Amino acid sequence: MNKKIKPYNIVIVGTGGQGLITLLQVLAEAAMAEGHDFKTSELHGLSQRGGSVEVHVRLGAKVHSPIVPLAKADLIFALEAQEALRAIKFSHPKSIFLINKQIIPIPLQKALTGEEIMNHVKKTSKAAKLVPAFEICKEKLGKGVTSGIYLISLAVSRGFLPLSPEAVLGAMKKVMPEKYLALNIKTFDLAKTYEEK
Repeated sequence: MNKKIKPYNIVIVGTGGQGLITLLQVLAEAAMAEGHDFKTSELHGLSQRGGSVEVHVRLGAKVHSPIVPLAKADLIFALEAQEALRAIKFSHPKSIFLINKQIIPIPLQKALTGEEIMNHVKKTSKAAKLVPAFEICKEKLGKGVTSGIYLISLAVSRGFLPLSPEAVLGAMKKVMPEKYLALNIKTFDLAKTYEEK
C-alpha cells in the first residue's frame, strides 16, 4: 500500500445503535496497521439511540484535521437510507456513496422511498449505489445489524477504500467483542459475493 496518498476522506452517517462508532474504530485501526496518519471525529446524537450520528475518518500521509470539509468526501457510507440526505453536503460528482437500502421510519413524518433518496443524492454524486445490505444480512445471516460491516467489506473488495482486506479483518479482530466477531467475519465474507441488480 502506498502510504504517500493525499488525505482520503470518509464520512459515515446513520442512527444511534447502528454501530457507527465501531466502524470508525475498525477503519482507524486498519489505517494505523497500514502506516497511515489518520484523524477521526464523532458528531451529533451519540447519546440518543435512534438519533442521527455522523462520523468522519481521514487517512493519508499527513492529516491535519479530523473533519471532512464540505464537498470533499471520497467515500460516504449511509447506514440508513434517509440519513444519506444529510451527507449530500459532503459529496461531489466523484464521491462514492454507498447507501444501505434500509429505511427506519421517523415518527410523524412520511418516509421517502429509496428511489426518491437516490434522485436527491445523484444530483451531486454520480457514483451512488443503493445496496440492500440490511436485507441480505437478515436473509443470509439472520441479523441485519451487521449491514455496516457489509458496506465496509463491499468498499474494500471493490477497491473504494485505500485499505487492504487483511488490515480491515485484523482491525475487526482487535476492536470487536469476541461474541460478535464470528458473525461480523461472516458478513465481511458475504459482501464479497454481492452483485448489483
